[in-house]
Amino acid sequence: MENIKDVWVNWFEGEENGYNVCEFFEWRKSDRIEMLDKVVVLKVEPSLFSIIENSLQPLPQALLADVYEQSYMRKNTQRLPLEYCFIATDGERTLTVDTLGYVTPIRKSRLVPKQEEQVIEMAGHLETRKYNLSDEKKSREYHMLSPHPSLMYGLNRKERQLKQILFMALDQLHTEASLAEVRYWLTEWAPHHYEKIQAMTFEQAWNVLYDSIATGWSEKHEEFCEAIIKGQPFFEKLWELQQDESVKNK
Repeated sequence: MENIKDVWVNWFEGEENGYNVCEFFEWRKSDRIEMLDKVVVLKVEPSLFSIIENSLQPLPQALLADVYEQSYMRKNTQRLPLEYCFIATDGERTLTVDTLGYVTPIRKSRLVPKQEEQVIEMAGHLETRKYNLSDEKKSREYHMLSPHPSLMYGLNRKERQLKQILFMALDQLHTEASLAEVRYWLTEWAPHHYEKIQAMTFEQAWNVLYDSIATGWSEKHEEFCEAIIKGQPFFEKLWELQQDESVKNK
């Protein structure tokens, strides 16, 4: 294993989906950027890299043992070891991870481009370390509150976050709404299908609404999201925070 010094990180905490660990070009002025004194680099198999990037599953014990107190942060004049912090790479992708002393990848950060290039180059002569994973650690399920990456592909940071608010509102609609409400919102989305919608059952109407909205993002999506969360303080607050962040970072 090797290491790199003065590593810039922008931690995203508790994120099980890699698409929410923003690339450097999506970092915001309001993000809390830190610099780590030294971070160990670990080359792993692509399958394990994907698990680390896209889940909060426990890391292999052998991996944790390999990186134990191999990375450091500096606090004032002190150089403090980090229990389980490392940069993972499969030779093509990179990710900085800190477990905060636990066994799961709680904090994740992308690298700045120069350091990402440095790690990829370093990976060319690093040995790939192989760690055993149990079958239950090799797959995970996606759902509406944790959408599949394909539904977020191509979206920028603001669009991804607004889409997650929309999915949360749709999940609530499915749980709490009446048939009339679901028909109403489907009609708002697709008014030209009004007559067909009036003949649909609850599940039919909701499935058509979800299937119609799930892929992509557009101005129509944003307008629909703003409409469906209106009058719901929790969702409205999340919406306002995203709008405010976008204005600050222009």
